[in-house]
This record gives sequence, C-alpha cells and structure tokens, in this order.
Amino acid sequence: MPMSDRILIVDDDLDSLKLIGLMLQRQGYEISVANSGSQALGKAQAEEPSLIILDIMMADMDGYEVCRRLRQNPVTEPIPIIMFTAKSAVDDKVAGFEAGADDYLTKPTHPAELASRVKAVLARSAALRRSGSDRAHTIGFLGAKGGVGITTLALNVAASLAQRENTILADFRPGQSTLGLALGAGRSTGMANLLSRPASELTSRTVENEMVHHTSGLRLLLSSARPKEMQMTVNPESAATIVQHLRALAQYVLIDLGTGLSRLTVRLLQELDHLTLAVEPNRISLTLARELMNEIEQHDFARSRMLVVLVNRAQSGLQVPWQEAEEVLEHEMTAIISPMPELAFQADEVGTPLLLLQPNSIAATQYSKFAEALVHVG
Repeated sequence: MPMSDRILIVDDDLDSLKLIGLMLQRQGYEISVANSGSQALGKAQAEEPSLIILDIMMADMDGYEVCRRLRQNPVTEPIPIIMFTAKSAVDDKVAGFEAGADDYLTKPTHPAELASRVKAVLARSAALRRSGSDRAHTIGFLGAKGGVGITTLALNVAASLAQRENTILADFRPGQSTLGLALGAGRSTGMANLLSRPASELTSRTVENEMVHHTSGLRLLLSSARPKEMQMTVNPESAATIVQHLRALAQYVLIDLGTGLSRLTVRLLQELDHLTLAVEPNRISLTLARELMNEIEQHDFARSRMLVVLVNRAQSGLQVPWQEAEEVLEHEMTAIISPMPELAFQADEVGTPLLLLQPNSIAATQYSKFAEALVHVG
C-alpha cells in the first residue's frame, strides 16, 4: 500500500477515532485524525490527505457543513470524502451526497466493508487524475444461448481479478438478473435507476452511488429479477455512458451482457476491449456461437478480440471434444471450465463466488487462469 495514501479521520468520539484508525492502519494506510469540524478543515487544508472519513454528528459543526466547506475550498475540493455515521435513513444519505460526499458508511461497519469502500473511493480518485488514454480494461461476457453459465463465469473471473486490481462487475440484464440473487444482494435496482435517466444526467458520482459493495471486495452494479424491468425502454446511449463512467472507477470493468445480440448489446460492443463468449460443448450451442461470432464481426468487432470459453455444466460422454469445438468455431478456446454443480449450488446458498468458497477447487483454478489470461491480453 503506498504510504502517500494518507487518510484523515474526523470524529469527536475518541473511541471511534481509535477503532477506525486501527482498522485502516492494518491495511497499510497513513492516518491523521481530527476531533472537531474546525480542526478537520485546518488539517485538510494543511495536509491535503488522499481521503477524508467524516462523521456527521459532531458538536461544533456537523459533517454536512464540514463537507460543504471542504467542497468550497479549491485546495480541498478534489479530496474524496466518505461520510461515516450512525444515521441510516435514506434522507440522511441523500443529504450527505448533496453536501458533496463520495460515499456513505453506516456505523457499525465490518472491517472488510470499510477497507473495500476506502479502496474503491481512492481508486476512483486516482482514476480521475489519470489521462483519458489510461482507461480501464473493459470485457463483455456473452452467452451463445441461455443456460450456459455466463453469469457464473463473469462473477468468478471478476472475483479473481478483484484480488489484485480494482474491479467492477456490471449486470446489463434488467429484469433477468440472477447475479444479485446469487450474492445475497437482494432486489437491487441500481442499473434500472441509471438506465431510466438520460445520458446527459449521468456522472461518475451518480453511477458510483448506485453500486453495491460486496463483502468479497467486489463492486457491483446490479440489475434485478423484477419482470417489470424487462419492459423498460432502454436508450443504448445511456448504457454506453454508464460504461464510460465505470471505466473511471476501476482498473477492470466486466459486463454481463446476457444472451444474444440486442440493440443494447450491439451498442456496448463499441465500449469493449474484449468480448468473452461462453459456449457449451454440444452442437446446438456451438452452431449458435458460430453464427453469433459471424454477426458480431459484421459490427466491426474483430474476431481477434473475442475470447471463447468452453463451459462444461455436466459430465457427459456425448459432449463434443474441445478440439472439434475449435474446428466448428474456427477459433481456439481461451479456457475450459470443468463441471462442479454441487459446489456452484453451495456458493449460491452462502452468497459468495465459487472461487472464494473453494479456492483450491479445479473450477476455481480454471477461473483464475482465465482471469490471468485477461490481464495479459489487456
């Protein structure tokens, strides 16, 4: 952890100062503290920390006012701010964001969540300082047909990448999502909230505010499984704008595109560096995949930017051998995933990626190797 990442913690409760400071010191950050709003303004001006964690309920000046003053000062305006408070009402969160906060944590918080939020906000701040050419590596995940395990593949590859780099997994399947359910994230409407807005109203901050922070360290932008979301009229340009803002928030952006080519998917192809196509080792899936790859090429997306993963969902002697599958597709396999239905079921039950539940399993190793391949192609 770079020692230049200094965090200023502001809280008039000394016990909270010590606890939060200790948790972050263990993560390798340099810590500075202030026990009042006025002291915080002075330290922020003098030290220009990488991040400020700001309590709302303080005696001399509440966190909202401190945040507003920090944003009015040209020296402290760029510093990211996480509000930290015992208040959990939606109105309190809205007030924090309106005052200029970048994120919001409710006391008490789990150390892993605190570390994840801090890492995410610091990464976003660093990304915004980078030149426009140094953008995140963006990878789409597309199924040749339904039921090939595209979401499981995207989730586990994202979990592997998140262990080394700041990674976001976004689900562009309104009304059809199983990702949030698999991770115990409930009926998240973050993606639907963003897709319902004009592209001109979307900013990196509005996109980040709709994201979910999972205990695995993953950051997620989720659709829900609510059928009415499928009736949304989605503007592909809004979807493209969301991806563009996501690229400012992480080093890797993985996108679950679901199955087949829609107007939305075709537009998002323009935002991708690579496209991962998941296929099953049977003739129907391979035939559909071949046609899909040919069609994708018609949209100026080169076959060399496509990565094909053969997903074995069950043991069967009737499956097409991978060498023959490569001949059908006229494309080599980047990875082959072994069937592990029982482990996949267990992972869904506890709401965690399979790769983290059983990191030494064969499938976990295969997901990790594919993630490594993405790092190299990037």
